[in-house]
Amino acid sequence: MSSVWSEQFPMLNEKMNGKRLAYLDSAATALKPLRVVKRMEDYLLHHTSNVHRGIYKLSEDNTAAYEVVRGQVAKFINAQDVESVIFTKGTTDGLNCVARSWGSTHLSANDEILISELEHHANIVPWQMIALEKKAQIKVIPLNEELQIDLEAFKNLLNPKVKLLALTMISNTLGVITPYKEMIKLAKAHGITVVLDAAQAAPHIPLDVQDLGCDFLVFSAHKVFGPNGVGILWGKKDLLDSLPPYQGGGNMISTVSLTNGTTWNKLPEKFEAGTPVIAEVLGFGEALKFVDEVGFKEIMRLDEDLNHQAQIALQKIPGLKIFGVKSPKVATFGFEVSGLHPQDLGSVLDKEGVAIRTGHHCTQPLMKRCEVSAMARASFGPYNTKEDIQQLVQAIEKACRLFL
Repeated sequence: MSSVWSEQFPMLNEKMNGKRLAYLDSAATALKPLRVVKRMEDYLLHHTSNVHRGIYKLSEDNTAAYEVVRGQVAKFINAQDVESVIFTKGTTDGLNCVARSWGSTHLSANDEILISELEHHANIVPWQMIALEKKAQIKVIPLNEELQIDLEAFKNLLNPKVKLLALTMISNTLGVITPYKEMIKLAKAHGITVVLDAAQAAPHIPLDVQDLGCDFLVFSAHKVFGPNGVGILWGKKDLLDSLPPYQGGGNMISTVSLTNGTTWNKLPEKFEAGTPVIAEVLGFGEALKFVDEVGFKEIMRLDEDLNHQAQIALQKIPGLKIFGVKSPKVATFGFEVSGLHPQDLGSVLDKEGVAIRTGHHCTQPLMKRCEVSAMARASFGPYNTKEDIQQLVQAIEKACRLFL
């Protein structure tokens, strides 16, 4: 482990159950660099005030700092308009916002929404809810034998009834990278609105909404080394301007009258009702600075190395099956060990200091497609090392000796 990572991420020096910690659950939430914590602590201890509210110096300074982060996000995703970046509670909140705001105005009876079998529940349930309300239909894009989206099946689903494609860029369970660029191009050729779930993509690959050509994109800060409870929704400015707000309250209004109703604020405030999570947004900005300093070239190199080394090591374990390993992927592995329940495996790994996730990973349709009820998942961040891989393998081998 280089000093850069061990100094920036104190968690890497912690122990779990008396063992060296191998943290392999970054797909659930990434570790946070010390600078993120210090920035939040500084605000909470020395600079607390609301934003967009006061004319006193503390409030004005915090408002300026808060809006600087919006600009950082715009740069991070190469957004043309800073005001098209909406702060949310996270990916789920962003998807619900699009489903409610866009869906309520653009969906009609018998319209179709396309989702894939790879999707996280957050990119399934909001569409089911609005589809039920508007009497629209959900159409599912199947996966091929390699657990990659079947492009031919996708092409066959495209028709004038399809109004929306809701697509993950990278599977949270398998690490599979979807053919999102080709799918967006095909969808836009048919006039279909596209929303991208970039929750898993944001920490692994650079994002460029202008190049992607999507209409909406969402991700969470906590996947990109930032705090929990904050994320972003980006949308094309003219589209966001045309939509009704998702929630009502303070800050998102222009005028409020008990007799004449309410008018909405301009972007981005129209979609940011209530007092925001200020410390978290400031911490998010510090996380983005960290990513910028490390650079995606280095992050992607580390991910490629971990992906290659982990695949080789895991595939040597008798009875272990990695799902989706033949598709392009990042260093996230959904796997099973024949005859060994994922929960039993996870319990042994816990005792050995290895933190992985077990269960359905909020992807029950994918579990059904893979003909399992649950999987184990080991997901790597750029701070992980070959020692973490070795510790994972040794712990799995111990579980096999205990249970098989």
